[in-house]
Amino acid sequence: MTVAELQALLDAMSSRTLVGITGPPGSGKTHVARFLGHPVVAMDGFHLRNEVLDRLGRTQRKGAPDTFDAAAFVQVLGCLRDGTRAVSVPAFSRELDEPVPDAFVIEPDAAVVLVEGNYLLLDEGPWAEVASRLDLSVYVEAPAEMRRGRLLARQIRSHGSPAAAQRWIQTVDDPNATIVEQTKARADHLVVPGELPGSPLW
Repeated sequence: MTVAELQALLDAMSSRTLVGITGPPGSGKTHVARFLGHPVVAMDGFHLRNEVLDRLGRTQRKGAPDTFDAAAFVQVLGCLRDGTRAVSVPAFSRELDEPVPDAFVIEPDAAVVLVEGNYLLLDEGPWAEVASRLDLSVYVEAPAEMRRGRLLARQIRSHGSPAAAQRWIQTVDDPNATIVEQTKARADHLVVPGELPGSPLW
């Protein structure tokens, strides 16, 4: 499926539909979600706060499945699926490197709500409840070298040097990508985004 075909499919929806946009780190799923033009609820808004990660000893694995509040994510998706009231949702600030609670509101008249994140189709722990709350799931795929190039640019901004960025990719991003790739077969559709207009978030 192309992004244009997916866009046409979603634009035809007239009642509340939750659409999962998933894929490994650096695949372009955030860019695809924003391009589609519907409200986006990002899994990253459910990151555990840095102080909690420090206390749990998980800071050096930030982005792994157990560094999110998956139960809260599932609860919010349930409220969104109901679609009868406005739902306040968090977002992740790259500047603060922290989640921001109540960052925006999804109104009940939003026919399509995009749910974007790595672990939407993971079948372990609280994550196993996510897929049942989605009406449609899309896996965004990109060549490994392209993904790693995007991740390197992202992690240099975060970690300050190519060497530190490469270490993070090898110890965090690559293992997380392997986890996500194992969920690909559970998606309803596969999308290879190619070149999209607008500024990507690499």
